[in-house]
Amino acid sequence: MAGRMRTTYRDAGKRRVGGIPFHRRHRRLIVTLVAVLVVVPVLGTAAYAYVLNTKLNGIDKVEKKLPEADRPDPDEGDAINILLIGSDKGKKIPGESGDTSIAEDAKADEWPAGKYRSDTMMVVHVTANRKYAFLTSIPRDTLTTIYDEQGRPQGMSKVNAAFSDYGPLGTQSTVEHLTGIRMQHFAIIDWAGFKDLSRAVGGVPVTIPRSFYDPQQKIQWEAGEQVLEGEQALSYVRTRYGLLRGDFDRIARQQNFLRAMMKKVLSKGTMRNPVKLVKTVSALTENLTVDGEWSGGDMRGLALSLRGVSTEDVIFLTAPVAGTETIDPYGSIARLDEAKTAELFDAYRKDNLRAYLKKYPDDVLKGEDEVS
Repeated sequence: MAGRMRTTYRDAGKRRVGGIPFHRRHRRLIVTLVAVLVVVPVLGTAAYAYVLNTKLNGIDKVEKKLPEADRPDPDEGDAINILLIGSDKGKKIPGESGDTSIAEDAKADEWPAGKYRSDTMMVVHVTANRKYAFLTSIPRDTLTTIYDEQGRPQGMSKVNAAFSDYGPLGTQSTVEHLTGIRMQHFAIIDWAGFKDLSRAVGGVPVTIPRSFYDPQQKIQWEAGEQVLEGEQALSYVRTRYGLLRGDFDRIARQQNFLRAMMKKVLSKGTMRNPVKLVKTVSALTENLTVDGEWSGGDMRGLALSLRGVSTEDVIFLTAPVAGTETIDPYGSIARLDEAKTAELFDAYRKDNLRAYLKKYPDDVLKGEDEVS
């Protein structure tokens, strides 16, 4: 039957690494994860708005912040840049309880290096006029200088080492140095939380264009439309083995899943169902950590300012990649196209990404039925 996901038990194969950046046209897209974070709570009726706002105000916070020295200057105007970080729950470190949260670990004198992994980093840009939003993924294997929680350089490594070694602030500093733009806020979501989100909305529909086998997760993905829920949803966004372009196709899957999930979350079936809406917001907020300066009031204010944004005004991109290679001691790495990447984030800084896309119209995420 088309659309089945069959679990099998074959030997694991080798990772297939692709070096081709995204170059296919797609129409403009629906609201991003940040829209769910800030828009959903204000769309409920007064009967349960209090419950939703309470959950929004209860999101875990990282109270520490980066020193101002050597940070990019704040962008002029009212545009907002937000760093989204996908993280796992964290593994137990020998000699530690392992029960602490990201927010609690960030408060400690020393970040528990190696406890958490983050293979997903996305930079969201909300334009000053609040008419557009752009989301750019940074490939996990991007080779760059890593910075610690004090904004000090710590040598070269893959960009995903920043979160593992130096936590949220180290990741914020690393991405700010890489892009040259200031991240006014950051939000960390536990990827496992997508299991709860997908269940809360009753499953997320995606289309898989071709059948393939993922040897790492021992899953056979069958071509066709599927409604993903729970572990299947998490497996979908984590898949990278068996895909033609490895991590680049995984990025597309993550963006595609977010796109489909946002459609489901903002559908009438969810927004007009108080129980489902509360479950959805609970699934998100219980797996979310944000910076200490991002208050619930600020989130609601941003939400109100975004009410005029249509489903055609949010766009997914990926930082331009020049190619991949394998080098010691990093293994497989991705090198960004420096000139084009500088052009992209200069457009962020100037709040003029529409001009960038006019020059590179094929750089947006592919269609829903084209993402592997």
